[in-house]
Amino acid sequence: MQAELREIDDRNIEECIALRVTAEQAQYIASNKDSLRDSTDNLKVARPFAIYVDDRIVGFTMFAFDEDYDDPNDRYWLWRFMIDKDLQGKGYGCAALKAVIDYFKNQNVGYIKLSTKASNVQAISLYHKFGFRENGEMNDEEVVLRLDL
Repeated sequence: MQAELREIDDRNIEECIALRVTAEQAQYIASNKDSLRDSTDNLKVARPFAIYVDDRIVGFTMFAFDEDYDDPNDRYWLWRFMIDKDLQGKGYGCAALKAVIDYFKNQNVGYIKLSTKASNVQAISLYHKFGFRENGEMNDEEVVLRLDL
């Protein structure tokens, strides 16, 4: 299975907004509608994408990509990542995370970070599977994980 990241536009924005996580997961991630609003407030940094597999939208991701940021340790973040609740557990998350990592590699980024609550065990397990590791930092109340590319 191979996932593809596509820009969000008039053709897929409503489908993207309609994607949902489980009720339990909602405490860990903003809605896609809120995330897209955040992206318009951060046009120079936010890079939102719909995640597709076999021409079907399965999820959403957004990166913070700020090459001009003063601190080179905080330039590249996986800011949002979700797979629709009805499609979880079917390999879409792994395919999507691989596409995300490939995106950063293709941009010649040395490493990426993300943060989540320590209680988000399901997501952390997925991130660990791909080599992300806690680096001892905290982002407010969230643990920071880093992946060296």
